[in-house]
Amino acid sequence: MTMRPTHLTGLCVAMLLPLYAAGAKADSSETRPAIKANRWQEDWSVLADPALRTAPLDSLKYIPLSADDPASYLSLGATLRERFEMQDASGFGTKGVARDAYQLQRFQVHADLHLNENWRIFTQLEDVRAFDKTTLSPADQNRTDLRLAFLEYTRAFGGDTFKARVGRQDFAFDLQRFISSRDGPNVRQSFDALWADWETGEWRFIGIASRPVQYQDERNFDDRSNHEQRFHMLRVERQVLGSNELSAYYALYERDIASYLDASGAEHRNVFDGRFGGAAQGYDWDLEGMGQTGSVGGKSIRAWAAGSRLGYTFKDQPWTPRLGLQLDAASGDRQKGDNTLGTFNPLFPNGYYFSLAGYTGYANLLHVKPSLTVTPLNKLTVMTAIGLQWRETTEDAVYVQPNIPVAGTAGQGGRWSGAYAQLRTDYAFTANLTGAIEAVHYDIGQAVRDAGGHDSNYLGVELKFGW
Repeated sequence: MTMRPTHLTGLCVAMLLPLYAAGAKADSSETRPAIKANRWQEDWSVLADPALRTAPLDSLKYIPLSADDPASYLSLGATLRERFEMQDASGFGTKGVARDAYQLQRFQVHADLHLNENWRIFTQLEDVRAFDKTTLSPADQNRTDLRLAFLEYTRAFGGDTFKARVGRQDFAFDLQRFISSRDGPNVRQSFDALWADWETGEWRFIGIASRPVQYQDERNFDDRSNHEQRFHMLRVERQVLGSNELSAYYALYERDIASYLDASGAEHRNVFDGRFGGAAQGYDWDLEGMGQTGSVGGKSIRAWAAGSRLGYTFKDQPWTPRLGLQLDAASGDRQKGDNTLGTFNPLFPNGYYFSLAGYTGYANLLHVKPSLTVTPLNKLTVMTAIGLQWRETTEDAVYVQPNIPVAGTAGQGGRWSGAYAQLRTDYAFTANLTGAIEAVHYDIGQAVRDAGGHDSNYLGVELKFGW
């Protein structure tokens, strides 16, 4: 493979060199905000204190707009993610694509304008490229375009807070099993949306009306709202037993044209979700269940899913090992040709919930994954895991990301889908620069093998820089 750096890469590397050395200095102050995956969640107003402007280019992280109002400022920033991937082809090789090796690049710049303590405008541009990739999907490449642009209003009423946003934005909930900003693939997921929430005491109430962004790569700035798809939500959250969270929501997911193995037509899907997540005394847990009703064409929807992540961390042991267990299940369609569709729709999955390899979709699935995570160095974590997978019903297909059936598997073979081994390391070089390596080997079941698939391997090497 030939790596072809673009002018964007060169620009970002030039920015990275002075900031790389500055990262350790920035680490020393706990009051500086951390670089986040969603850059709009950062609050750089703390740099109103000149004593905290300790890193290069801090004069651009906090540009005051008024000498009398420290809440009125402009903050600039950028993110660069470079990832090299190599795998034996997507879909377990059933798509006829040979071994592939390629480079994925995501470059983003943003401006966060705070007019005062109540009003804010956030914008983010991105350029997303895939070099030497044999087959491009809408999640692989999106040349220079508008990713985020929203107007936000915030106001406190005593101890309560009201927030509202309108415009292009992203949102992610819980572990992002079903609603995510899709950080795993190269192109993230945005929504043209109206968002409002009210926070009072331990309660939070959220309402969303949205259309997902339709990504196109024919020319610059050609993305638009998807007028054939809608997603709306009403959600409630409550802090319980300390900082643990209990949440529930109802959502309406609609598509004008939907196609499943046993149904097609307009999709109207009612979504009911509940979740409980938290940690205590070394234990951590995340439990979520979802039911779906509605219709696709003339067929009724009866689908469900449940997911859990459980763990225990030995905090007093060397390397602070964490033993984890992940359990997932999602319904499939049990009878072809009847009036009911049982295939679960994972909505907007994050793409890395199982692994970065993208071998598994969250439909017609039973999944068991024990794991071990250790921290041999202060900023280094190593995770090893084994995943075991079955179909919920053999009448439906084996699914790969995001919700694509493997041709020739529906109604064929047994329930066993396969097993995979996963090894991942993450290292924080500085507050600005992180790296990760992930390797996955998937040993397919007989149903996939009979459909023309083969065992698959994945390797991903990633560097991510944020300023």
